[in-house]
Amino acid sequence: MTMPRLTEPPPWRAIAVLCTAQVFVQIGAFFWPALLVRMMPLWQLTNSEAGWITAIFYGAYMVSVPVLVTLTDRVDPKRIYLFGVASTVAGHLLFALYADGFWSAVGFRALTGMGWAGTYMTGLKLLADRVDAKTMSRATASHAASIGISGALSFTVGDLIAVNFGWQAAFWLAAASAAIALVLIAVLIPAQGPRAAGSPGARTLFDFGPVFRNRSSMAYAFVYAMHTLEMSALRGWGVAFLGYVAISAGALGTAIRPAVLVSVLALIGTVASVGGNEAAIRFGRRRLVQTAIWLSIALALATGLLGPLSYPLAAALLLAYGFVVWLDSSSLTAGTAGTAAPERRGATLAIHSMLGYAGGVVGPLLVGWILDLSGGMGRWSWFAAFAAVAVCMLLASVVFWRARPDELAGDKGSTG
Repeated sequence: MTMPRLTEPPPWRAIAVLCTAQVFVQIGAFFWPALLVRMMPLWQLTNSEAGWITAIFYGAYMVSVPVLVTLTDRVDPKRIYLFGVASTVAGHLLFALYADGFWSAVGFRALTGMGWAGTYMTGLKLLADRVDAKTMSRATASHAASIGISGALSFTVGDLIAVNFGWQAAFWLAAASAAIALVLIAVLIPAQGPRAAGSPGARTLFDFGPVFRNRSSMAYAFVYAMHTLEMSALRGWGVAFLGYVAISAGALGTAIRPAVLVSVLALIGTVASVGGNEAAIRFGRRRLVQTAIWLSIALALATGLLGPLSYPLAAALLLAYGFVVWLDSSSLTAGTAGTAAPERRGATLAIHSMLGYAGGVVGPLLVGWILDLSGGMGRWSWFAAFAAVAVCMLLASVVFWRARPDELAGDKGSTG
């Protein structure tokens, strides 16, 4: 007896289900950076080793995403998504059970990173196959918002559970939450039939040449790489930076917990991401991206130079910095997806993600290396780290200006 097939849900319902699932599957994504200050002395980690544990999550994502997301041009994205969720559950569960130092943490965080590769852009592709072109930009923003909300909650939830029940309990919760996402997608999103073998691009599934030759998509993707470098550096080391300032400025007893502030930062960033996409539609995508880049350069330098002087000042600067870092997040991803050839959208998003999370690997490592090379956490060491990130964003601005990618249909200044 065959099970009856679910009918395809309306676009708004597919968006709601997928975004809810993303909150559940991603809630544990940033438990490690939230607990980094606690885990470094427990496992006697150097700054560079702590940076590697953060970076391997993005490294595993970077290696896995070209295969997993490109397969969605041939295989039902739902199947790839469920594989990614299962990997996420396994990674968190193994971390809770067996992580006891650098190497085990690297291995289990890598498995979780592969899970993210199977859920992040795959989830977006799942949506892209179910919405029309005019809905695409806002569906992308909603998807990014769900990831942002979950990432923001991750810092506070992980910190609170670790304080009250131990760090292992935090990863047990992350595994259970991801399992809820698996059930939601399995039950509420219907399967799609296989792609026709004779469809455009079907016989050249992993031919990325046409993707790299798409000037507009690759311009957005390159800036996304630098954007993710900056964002992962901020998320990976934000708690440690605020913790350093709290101790050095004598504000440890009265300060709002750093993990809570980084959660607020990520929530503000989520609002900025959605608002930034709306601004891109109204005022032009290229203008929005360039504005966000230059504001982030200025705030990176200000945070590194002035932040160590005062905990309230560091918190205010970091919150403002987070706002502009996230401002162009949805706009960049929508730009890549919206200027991609429809039959190669999965492959294009795969390259977009691979480049982005190559930046995600570099960001936490760059900060950790600079801190170690500068003799550990100190005022000028932190300034050097933030300045290095600002230089990367300057490169992004130059490349984007030279490439002049296309606006999307509906953006101000578009010809479509």
